[in-house]
Amino acid sequence: MPSTIISAEGLGKRYLIRHEQREPYVALRDVLAEGARTFVKRILAPSSIIASGTVREEFWALRDVSFDVKEGDRVGIIGRNGAGKSTLLKLLSRITEPTEGRITLRGRVSSLLEVGTGFHPELTGRENIALNGAILGMTRAEIRRRFDEIVDFAEIEKFLDTPVKRYSSGMYMRLAFSVAAHLEPDVFIVDEVLAVGDVEFQRKCIGKMQEIGRADRTIIFVSHNMSAIASLCTRCIRLDHGRVVQVSGDVDAVIKGYLEQDGSTESVVWKRVDATFDNPWFSPLRLSVGALEEDKRPPFDSADDIVIEIEARVERLDPALTVGYALYTSEGQCLYWSYQTDDSPDRWPQLEVGINILQSRVPRGLLNEGEYRIELIGGLHYREWLFEPRKLVPTISFSVSGVRTTSPYWSAKRPTLLAPVTSWKARR
Repeated sequence: MPSTIISAEGLGKRYLIRHEQREPYVALRDVLAEGARTFVKRILAPSSIIASGTVREEFWALRDVSFDVKEGDRVGIIGRNGAGKSTLLKLLSRITEPTEGRITLRGRVSSLLEVGTGFHPELTGRENIALNGAILGMTRAEIRRRFDEIVDFAEIEKFLDTPVKRYSSGMYMRLAFSVAAHLEPDVFIVDEVLAVGDVEFQRKCIGKMQEIGRADRTIIFVSHNMSAIASLCTRCIRLDHGRVVQVSGDVDAVIKGYLEQDGSTESVVWKRVDATFDNPWFSPLRLSVGALEEDKRPPFDSADDIVIEIEARVERLDPALTVGYALYTSEGQCLYWSYQTDDSPDRWPQLEVGINILQSRVPRGLLNEGEYRIELIGGLHYREWLFEPRKLVPTISFSVSGVRTTSPYWSAKRPTLLAPVTSWKARR
């Protein structure tokens, strides 16, 4: 029977957040007077000083988190942004210490929490492989034995003797993952860093993690990609507001609970409630999905005209402004992105300063039966994200019931992602 390799008991992590409270206008005399008062207070009672105008707030990123991980388990950790996932990984990786509780961990741990963690920018790829291996406790012989595999996987042979500060983000990512995965860890901890790689690289990474899992090594994996969690993991932990709300070997059940908790069932309208998503260019007010027949509610038919509508306030015009939506399955697989700039420039909808409403139709007859999630995406083209995919953005969802065609053979869900009705003809 596999032994316990990680045991977390009552873990908690507290941060103190300082909020500065200042007057809108502070004159030089006020700054000098405040400095004099602070100086006198430091002399009289140095241990009791709290900066004037400063409020300290306690924030518990994690609270009362307990779980066990067996040797060879592949554990997925899911939850909303801010649920405490990355904080938990930092505790497991010994990057930071818990405020309360304790962690018992056996074996060598390899972590990949950020792109190129532990790399020295002035050292070459070759030197960083040796450095990371030494940090992880590998002997020189072990590093030599795995060296060629690391380089082949990372596909950086041409640039092996180039300082990594000159690498592209993709090259940096490939080398970081390759080093972490090939140095034979007992526990491999991976955050959502794979999102920066291309599709082929992500496929290779998932395959490598499956290979590590088959070798009875333990994997802790954080991701917003539910299909990756479902395909890789044998157990799943769901966090919410820093607490464990669900732990199970039934990964599909935990994913379903997360999607339902995340508002992924029939939340067909998002409306602005605060300034979270406001920016100097495009501030969303409403995101909605509905059928062209206005009185029709989900579930929709695949043959319906499904319309996605974005209402926003344009603060100022910028020719690089690009907005649209990303469509995902309930498992987190992205089906497509759509932008208002997809067509030729003369067909782009013209935005104006003030309130704008943009509409887009989901292609008729495209979607299979199931649940779908829509995220607002967009930014200033090649400059910056305003609404980055798979991050904290306005999100809605809807469902499709049945695949309606005129065929007597197909009226139910097909065993595929999409269910387009395409035309056929015989050619003689």
